[in-house]
Amino acid sequence: MSLSRRSCLLAGAAAGTLPFSLLPRTAHAGAQIEEPLIDSVRNALISAVRSSAPPKPEFSNTASRLAFLRWLGEMSERLKKKIPGHQERIEFLQTVWYESRRAGLDVSLVLGLVQVESNFRKFAVSSAGARGLMQVMPFWTRVIGDGDSSKLFHMQTNLRFGCVILRHYLDREAGDLFMTLGRYNGSRGRAPYPNAVFSNQRLWVFNDRRDDSG
Repeated sequence: MSLSRRSCLLAGAAAGTLPFSLLPRTAHAGAQIEEPLIDSVRNALISAVRSSAPPKPEFSNTASRLAFLRWLGEMSERLKKKIPGHQERIEFLQTVWYESRRAGLDVSLVLGLVQVESNFRKFAVSSAGARGLMQVMPFWTRVIGDGDSSKLFHMQTNLRFGCVILRHYLDREAGDLFMTLGRYNGSRGRAPYPNAVFSNQRLWVFNDRRDDSG
């Protein structure tokens, strides 16, 4: 966007003639760094992102289903200010729950990361060019996708890529979450980003207070 165009938008917003929601929204997180992948890892990542399974929760028993519904209700309340639309909020939560579990990640960690990376804005773009909810760098669509980086603004696609990439980094770092988050952010070994994610993760921890005595 040109400086004159941006200046006009800012002036309009300040004057009350243009809502701030129409201003360009930039994410202020870092970005993954492209690294060589051996064929077996690349193929595994390709397979992981191409799975066509829909983000529909599946449960082996009624208790698990009810626990999920309690989580969904609580998280929906917490997320109201970030995602006002009820249907969009429920679809996001169902998808992030599914993709987190599919990748073997703690959903509260993924929600904390999304808050730090994009503040739950699916059209967020960082200064480095990372896109969407989990701020995925476009090179990933070339390396393990179909090359269409515009799909990173699609909720499920972005969450699928983000969770698969985070799992890949977690495996590379032998389970060290601190180093994993730094690698995801492009700031490996430095504390500010991992600490921010851990801090925000606490906002999304679910303590199921259901009484089992009855």
